[in-house]
Amino acid sequence: MLHQPSTSSVSPREDGRPRSHDQPETAAHTGYVIRPARPGDLEPLVAIETAVFEADRISRRSFRNLIASPSAVVLVVEATGVGDAGEGSVEATKAAAPRPAGDAPRSGPILAYAALLVRRGTGLARLYSIAVSPQAAGRGIGRALLKAAEAAAFDRDRIALRLEVRADNAAAIALYRGEGFRPIGTYLDYYADHETALRFEKTLRGDHPIDTGVPYYEQTTDFTCGACCLMMAMGRDIPGFVLEPVTEIRLWREATTIFMMSGPGGCEPYGLAVAAHEAGLAAEIHVSEPGDLFLEGVRNPEKQVVMGLAQEDFRRRAERYAIDVTIGRFTLDDLRAAIAAGKTAVVLISGYHMFGKKVPHWVLAHGDDGRHIVIHDPWVADERGETVADAANLPIPYETFDRIARFGKVGLRAAVFLSRREA
Repeated sequence: MLHQPSTSSVSPREDGRPRSHDQPETAAHTGYVIRPARPGDLEPLVAIETAVFEADRISRRSFRNLIASPSAVVLVVEATGVGDAGEGSVEATKAAAPRPAGDAPRSGPILAYAALLVRRGTGLARLYSIAVSPQAAGRGIGRALLKAAEAAAFDRDRIALRLEVRADNAAAIALYRGEGFRPIGTYLDYYADHETALRFEKTLRGDHPIDTGVPYYEQTTDFTCGACCLMMAMGRDIPGFVLEPVTEIRLWREATTIFMMSGPGGCEPYGLAVAAHEAGLAAEIHVSEPGDLFLEGVRNPEKQVVMGLAQEDFRRRAERYAIDVTIGRFTLDDLRAAIAAGKTAVVLISGYHMFGKKVPHWVLAHGDDGRHIVIHDPWVADERGETVADAANLPIPYETFDRIARFGKVGLRAAVFLSRREA
């Protein structure tokens, strides 16, 4: 049976799977600072690991590698010995700001650490391990360190932070839930003693979320994402516009490509632009491919014909309405310029990157904070424990957004820029 002192900790197994232990810190604490670990911190890190865990310990070599690795972040809590830093203080929340990595002398003992994995090419960070010294228990350090880990992940352009925790660790689970983490998975027989692990995830937003005044609306069906994006844009730019399900279905019917035996179809850019124009907005179409779209995955010849006719109708109406059409891949700079001009953009992305399904999906880009495109995603994955808070005003790093804003083998790029129509 593993020893479980009164700390909040997650330690990795030798096979790379983390092990969660013990209860979180929630009480008041004395003064400390949170900073990046340095090579000179190795001995106290090993000492904390030895004191907290009886098995699956991180070795001195592994700590050294984590500190040096560009794909990991190790934070330590260092006692200042002066005053009370407080969980909300600058000292207790400044972990993401890097300091020189030399071996400057410490001002006090190391009380805790957290290790993050931030592998390149992904928008996720993983809380690999977190541990608080038994001598520092009951001072709120675990909670403050968790918040610092979130800040460090966000500053490295990670969209979400994930972690695993023992299913029988009620106190730690309460902490994670209280800090906005949601359960996304269960792993049976995960730990050495056969205990189940729960996986949690939190969407990261930083200290100053953007609110552009664009209302959020959650789609009520599996197929009305495009219509819902239109509704959200209209909610800001058309006075008195009401966001409700009847309008959602009407706009979908006006912008969709097909409705046949195989089920409802999705919206396409010309249809969205035409529906937006007819509702009173100004629209611009940006699409990387001319002609019919979304036909590569359609096997039924009859359905292909009907979809082609529907799209030809949209193209003719767009021409009749003098809607601007640009055939070519819009760039991130194009999108940022549109947002800076007060426009919103209904953008096609791959659903695989958002909720694991290889389907075309529309989101509404409406903000830009200098590092992220801020979107409203109308899809809320209820089965994964998501709420509206996980889908509204979601900051997507530029590089990540540029990568996911395409669909299919041809890498179809499509967007409809929307704005208030001049009187």
